[in-house]
Amino acid sequence: MDSNTSHTAIVILNWNGLRFLQEFLPSVVANSPGCEVIVADNASTDGSVSFLEVTFPQVRIIQNGSNLGFCEGYNQALKQVDAKYYVLLNSDVAVSPDWVTPVVTLMDSDERIAVCQPKILAQQHPDFFEYAGAGGGQLDALGYPFCRGRLFETLEEDKGQYNDVQEIFWATGACMFVRASVYHSMGGLEPAFFAHMEEIDFCWRAKNAGYKVMYNGHSHVLHVGGGTLHKSNPRKTFLNFRNGLALVYKNLPSSELIPTITLRILLDWMAAFRMLLAGQTADARAVLDAHADLLRNSSYWRKRRKEQRHKGNFPRMAGVYRGSIVWEYFVRQKRTVREL
Repeated sequence: MDSNTSHTAIVILNWNGLRFLQEFLPSVVANSPGCEVIVADNASTDGSVSFLEVTFPQVRIIQNGSNLGFCEGYNQALKQVDAKYYVLLNSDVAVSPDWVTPVVTLMDSDERIAVCQPKILAQQHPDFFEYAGAGGGQLDALGYPFCRGRLFETLEEDKGQYNDVQEIFWATGACMFVRASVYHSMGGLEPAFFAHMEEIDFCWRAKNAGYKVMYNGHSHVLHVGGGTLHKSNPRKTFLNFRNGLALVYKNLPSSELIPTITLRILLDWMAAFRMLLAGQTADARAVLDAHADLLRNSSYWRKRRKEQRHKGNFPRMAGVYRGSIVWEYFVRQKRTVREL
């Protein structure tokens, strides 16, 4: 590694998140000795950059020319960051003392570890796991994401049940440690996703390439969640449903693709119908718009699938639950991962 290369660079992507920088950046700067702290700004108009220049002159600022979204915002910024490890950190995350060392030590121990996350707890209720990442991400047989410590809207209390080190399927983009060489060799985050599920897609591609994704419960951070786009926003519904189908299409082996996609589409329509019955008309429309968008851009997604020639043995990958999380949660009323 070049002598000018920082071992670990913590990169916070910001778009009009001044209030979060004011509240949470002090903990990052104070609790990350030896790390380079960088804010990559997506053309904010709320005074974020001037605040950083005055209050945190030690923090490097990378300015993107427009709001490129989460994926391309990071892709462009990280081209300008020379480090062994990147930490993609949301602006609404408070970090604990010595949060970096356990994760980096684990990644140093095995070059096959491409990605790792710490335990993610809720900032407002720190005794409970937070939705985005919790105790490490998993997928079910149909490609639906869930976490140890979180099934759909049910969050577990942290009682030390996930104070372990374990291989998982995906790590949360809210606090994702990634080996820089792998990030660039894999082409970074999928730019067409814009935001949401991009970390699952990246981790899936990394696993298809033979790398590991890990969870280290000996480190933890506190995450607000939904700081930029609230979960009830139809735009978020659109991105989640569009990207959810796209990541399955991109990454599943051909033998499993058609039956899985068919079932996913049917379940999406059922979800849209439930939204309609609940009076969530805009969200129901967003699901249909997501499917229409995939069809309009089908040539792009076919190209992206072909570019990733190797598809791993999905059912046997670490972090894959071979059943249906939808069935277990909504029909069998299972509420924790340990009940599955």
